Amino acid sequence: MKEDKNESRWDKLLHIHTMGRDDTHADQYRYPYEPTPYSVLERLANSGYIRKGNILLDYGCGKGRVDMFLSYQTRCRSIGIEYDERIYEKAVENKKDAVSSARVDIKLANAELFEIPESVDRIYFFNPFSVEILRKVMARILKSYYVKPRQIQMFFYYPSDEYISYLMTVEALMFTDEITCMDLFPGEDPRERIAVFEIQ
Repeated sequence: MKEDKNESRWDKLLHIHTMGRDDTHADQYRYPYEPTPYSVLERLANSGYIRKGNILLDYGCGKGRVDMFLSYQTRCRSIGIEYDERIYEKAVENKKDAVSSARVDIKLANAELFEIPESVDRIYFFNPFSVEILRKVMARILKSYYVKPRQIQMFFYYPSDEYISYLMTVEALMFTDEITCMDLFPGEDPRERIAVFEIQ
């Protein structure tokens, strides 16, 4: 009950509507829309990893919660990409009234084909797609890095064992930190964390 109040309180404060799960266009490669809990985003915002000068890319942005919240809390700029046109339209609608709309850009795009802007230096994932797609996305991220070397930090919330196993095999990546979120929810779920990786 407390979590629900926090969810609706933040949606109201940010002037957006992001609550609820949506499985409409989910399949074995692209997973359902489910927003990151605000309590997790608060923890990420307070970690100091994302600041005013950063540009955040949010893969599978859904209705734009991560983008609107982090750009509001940290003053970063944010780019959300979403492949599902119906959910993308909801994100665009949210952006119209959002308190942080000037710092947010929402794009309708396929993750595997999206060209990462050279300004992006922070990337967020909440299991938006399969490892097969993640491999293609990672190739694009590394390509962007090699074109313009810079510090790129990636945040993986609630990562699956499959995600972590794959990420540990990417030579250019280094696991640098873990932001624990287990205490935010009942049940002691070890996946309640944000794994932080950096390109070396």
